[in-house]
Amino acid sequence: MLDVRRMQVLMAVVSSGSVTGAAAHLGYTPSAVSQQVAALEKQAGIALLERVGRGVRPTAAGRLLTEHAATISRNVAEAETALAELRAGRTGRLAIRYFATAGASLVAPAVARFRAEHPGVRIDLRLSDPGDPLAEVTEGRADLALMIRPQTPPNNSAHLPHVPHLPHLLHLRDDAYAAVLPAGHHLADRDVLDLADLADEPWVGSEPPGPCLEPVLTACAAAGFTPHFVVESGDYATAQGFVAAGLGIGLMPLLGVGPGTRHPGVVVREVRKPQPVRAICAAVRDLSLTEPAPRALVEALREAAGAADARPM
Repeated sequence: MLDVRRMQVLMAVVSSGSVTGAAAHLGYTPSAVSQQVAALEKQAGIALLERVGRGVRPTAAGRLLTEHAATISRNVAEAETALAELRAGRTGRLAIRYFATAGASLVAPAVARFRAEHPGVRIDLRLSDPGDPLAEVTEGRADLALMIRPQTPPNNSAHLPHVPHLPHLLHLRDDAYAAVLPAGHHLADRDVLDLADLADEPWVGSEPPGPCLEPVLTACAAAGFTPHFVVESGDYATAQGFVAAGLGIGLMPLLGVGPGTRHPGVVVREVRKPQPVRAICAAVRDLSLTEPAPRALVEALREAAGAADARPM
C-alpha cells in the first residue's frame, strides 16, 4: 500500500520544483525528503521524478500520484472541518424515543428550543414501542429515550442511581396522579379527595399493566382497597371520554389530563393519602453525555419539565 505521507512529500517536491524547496517548506532536511521520495518510488515500482537542470519535474507516474495526493489532502481537510463541527455540536444526528403523554408538554418545546440553537443537528424523533425503550439506548439505536420509573426519593431528585453497563437515568420531573370525575359526580365539589373516597366507585382503566399502572395499584393498596375496573382503555383521551359519559372515575397523571388535553365533560381533583406519583426520566448513553449536542438536548428537556411543573392543575 502506498504511504500517504510520502505522497504528500512528493507533492511538496513537485509544487516547489526542487528537493531543497520542498525541504524548506516541510521543515525537513533535503536528505530526508530524498529518502521519502526514494521509498515511495520503491513502493510504486516506477520512477516518479526526473532531473531538469538544478531542479526536478514529475514523470507521468509522479503527476498521477501528485494529483491523488492533492485529492487526499483536500479530503483530510474536509474531514477535519466536519469533525470540528460535530465536536462542537453544530452537526450530527440524535435519535430520540418518547412516550405519548410526554410528547406535547416536554418533547415538543425541548426539541423546538434545541433546533433553534443547533439547526445543523438532525433529529430522529419517534414514539416508543409499548415495551421498555431502555433497550434501544443500551443497544445504540437511540441516543436518548424518555421513560417512566418509580418516584425518586425527595433527597435524590437530581438523578436516579446509575446501573453499571446501562445508560444513565436522569430524572426530569415527577408526574402526580389526580382523580378524574364526571362533571356532575357527587365528589366533584371537593378540591382534594382522599384516595379511599374512591374505593367503592367503578373505575375506568387508562393504563396497560406496567410502570404507569403500578403507582395507581400501589397507592390504592396503601389506602386499603383494590380498584374495580369496569372499563379498560389504552389512552387518556379515550379514558376521559368514558369518564365523561358517567361509566366510572379514573386516576390519571397530570401530563395526561392537562389543560390542553382535558375533556370538557370531566373535572380533575387532587388526591392524597397517598398521592400516586410516577417519575419521568431520560435514559442517555454514557458517551452521549460527553458531547455538546446531547447535553444541550438534556438541558432543553429539563427546562421544559420545569415549565410543565409550574402549570396549574
